[in-house]
Amino acid sequence: MTKPNTTTSTANGSDHMPKLVAFDLDFTLWDLWVDTHVTPPLKRRKAEDLNKVYDRYGQEMGFYEDVPEILLSLHRSKVHVAAASRTSAPRAARQALSELQLPGTLNKHLEEGRGAPTTVSAIDLFDTMEIYPGSKLTHFKEIHKKTGIAYKDMVFYDDEPRNREVASLGVTFVLVREGEGVTHQVFQRGLNSWREANKVDIEKGEA
Repeated sequence: MTKPNTTTSTANGSDHMPKLVAFDLDFTLWDLWVDTHVTPPLKRRKAEDLNKVYDRYGQEMGFYEDVPEILLSLHRSKVHVAAASRTSAPRAARQALSELQLPGTLNKHLEEGRGAPTTVSAIDLFDTMEIYPGSKLTHFKEIHKKTGIAYKDMVFYDDEPRNREVASLGVTFVLVREGEGVTHQVFQRGLNSWREANKVDIEKGEA
C-alpha cells in the first residue's frame, strides 16, 4: 500500500501548511511513558541502529512506524517543529531524542552538497522543545513567546484529551488514538482540521 505524502497531499485543493507543528512524546511519538517504562541511560547498541535505543535493562524503544518520515518531511518543508511534553523525566526524553538515529539528511547538509550524512539525530529535527511537568497551556505560551508564531498557525498532536485545553489559545488540537500514535492518516487529519479552521485566511493568502 502506498503511503500518502504527508506534506504535499492536499485538502480542498489547498497545500498550505501551518507555521508550527507540535507533538507530545509519550504514546504520541513513541509507545511508552519515558518516565515509567524505561530506565536511563538510553543508548544505541550499534552505531548503525536506526530508530531504536535500549535502556539500562535492555528494554527497546523507538518511534511509531510513520513518525520518522513525518518529522523529516516537516523539516524538508521548513515547518517549525516543537515538542510539548509534560513528562517528569525530561532528561531521559531528551536523551532518547538525541540517541535515536533516523534515515535522512538535514537541510543544511543537503545545501552543502556532496558528502552529506545519511542519518540524522531525531533531536535535530525539533526546533523548539518544552519538556517538563505541568499544563500544556504553559508549554504553548512558552513556544509562542520563543517563536513569535501565532497560536492559530499551530497544530498540536497529543494522546490525552485533557490537553485539548490548548485550543482555548487558538491552537488546532488533534487527538491521537490510544495505542496508535501519529500515523500518516492522523497527521493528515490534523492538517485538514487546521486548513478548515483557517480557510478564510488561506483564501486571502494570509496563512
